[in-house]
Amino acid sequence: MLTALDGVYGDRKDAICVAGRTASYEELLGAARAVAADVAGAKAFAVTATASLETVAAAVGGLLAGVPFVPLPPDAGPAEREHILRDSGAVPVEVDFARRATGSSAHSSAALTWAGGGAGPEDPALVLYTSGTTGAPKGVVLTGAALAADLDALAEAWQWSAEDTLVHGLPLFHVHGLVLGVLGALRTGSRLVHTGRPTPAAYAEAGGSLYFGVPTVWSRIAGDPQAAAALSRARLLVSGSAALPAPVFRDLERLTGLRPVERYGMTETLITVSGRAGGEVRPGTVGTPLPGIRTRIAAEPGAEIGELQLTGPTLFAGYLGRPEATAAAYTEDGWFRTGDIAAVDPADGVHRIVGRASIDMIKSGGYRIGAGEIENALLDHPRVSEAAVVGVPDADLGQRIVAFVVAEGVTGAELTDFVAAHLSVHKRPREVRFVPAVPRNAMGKPQKKLLLTGEFGPEAG
Repeated sequence: MLTALDGVYGDRKDAICVAGRTASYEELLGAARAVAADVAGAKAFAVTATASLETVAAAVGGLLAGVPFVPLPPDAGPAEREHILRDSGAVPVEVDFARRATGSSAHSSAALTWAGGGAGPEDPALVLYTSGTTGAPKGVVLTGAALAADLDALAEAWQWSAEDTLVHGLPLFHVHGLVLGVLGALRTGSRLVHTGRPTPAAYAEAGGSLYFGVPTVWSRIAGDPQAAAALSRARLLVSGSAALPAPVFRDLERLTGLRPVERYGMTETLITVSGRAGGEVRPGTVGTPLPGIRTRIAAEPGAEIGELQLTGPTLFAGYLGRPEATAAAYTEDGWFRTGDIAAVDPADGVHRIVGRASIDMIKSGGYRIGAGEIENALLDHPRVSEAAVVGVPDADLGQRIVAFVVAEGVTGAELTDFVAAHLSVHKRPREVRFVPAVPRNAMGKPQKKLLLTGEFGPEAG
């Protein structure tokens, strides 16, 4: 799995930098071997996944020991933490990065192949827990083979090599921050700089060639022209975990000279669709399938959008201890149901993600409407800084389109007319509610169900 730790930065003392602390690959491997020794023989082990060298050592140590690593969200409450530990059977472990276990050369690829309790590429390597939006969080089992297939495909798509310095400040208990942002750097041999917090100033000071961020991060950078200008020295900006608003895309292009690449994936599938370094990139799209990935759209006759389904080597091994849930996640002919609504351009195969089937597919007046398209239209209005669109039950329309917006100096009627002028009239919001902020999770995804509870005191407009 980790075959590239002898890359260009192998001898550097700052090959890895996390929240201001640096380490060489040799130091990382020594700390990881200590973790491997501690967890040897365990069913699984859990570590509170803070932005730290300790979390990096835990991830590598689990791979060396052949014991699944379960990263715990640092902000998890007692009930969530207890559920994850009980469900996974993981032993909680405290990691001391100063502890070093000796072994073969840190620059030896052989020292980094599958080791420990006889685990192989098809055995579980990580167990990541879902957000639990439809019940208790489920453990997603990811094998080493799936991780390797995904990271190698992304290295090709993004021209990611040992010559790069990867910069990000994303949480280390999600696929984006942990798999792409840590294991990806170690597999390619690129230098890793984790900024601790993903602030514009931290990104600007890091001097990277490759940057990862979520839309919230990119929006803040676009709002800081000086920080954005510093990123013009990079070769690639990658956005994911939620749709990048078109205005933010355009601002980044104007300020950095770079067109951000978007990619699509989920915990169960890893990254499956992406734009390419050096390729044509259009705002609002997530590119084409990675090598080995096949996709299809399950749409009703005559519809342009439908559920995205896919198959390929990056898919998870199943939900831990939930065979029925695993089976329900697949179609009868073996394709994974993403639950996301998408469209594919027939001319070039470029994918566009509309939103989640459960909340972002709105059926109003006989039309099937994607919330994301309306949100992008609203964000094009100069007075709107945030927007989230949902469908609510309506006796006449089936569902009516309701827009929650953060805006100043504009009325709901003006925004409705603005959308109607940019999109089809039937896609206009029937109601606009002004809110102080759109609630988001740690990865920047809007939490629309919280808006519907009225906790933010929206005012109709």
